[in-house]
Amino acid sequence: MGFSFKHMEIKDVVIIEPQVFKDDRGFFMETYKKSEFEKADISFNFKQDYHSLSVKNVLRGLHYQLPPF
Repeated sequence: MGFSFKHMEIKDVVIIEPQVFKDDRGFFMETYKKSEFEKADISFNFKQDYHSLSVKNVLRGLHYQLPPF
């Protein structure tokens, strides 16, 4: 997954565009990934975040990952 970072002329203003995966079931996207944001000089004490939306009658599976991430 990836992000597009556009640093604006105004100090500390960045337009962030995540990659969105859409199909007839809905969409899925990664909204934050620490390593990618740090490459763009944006840092928070937060690891990773995702967002998804499913249409009616769609069941999505999630998994759990033990450290190290």
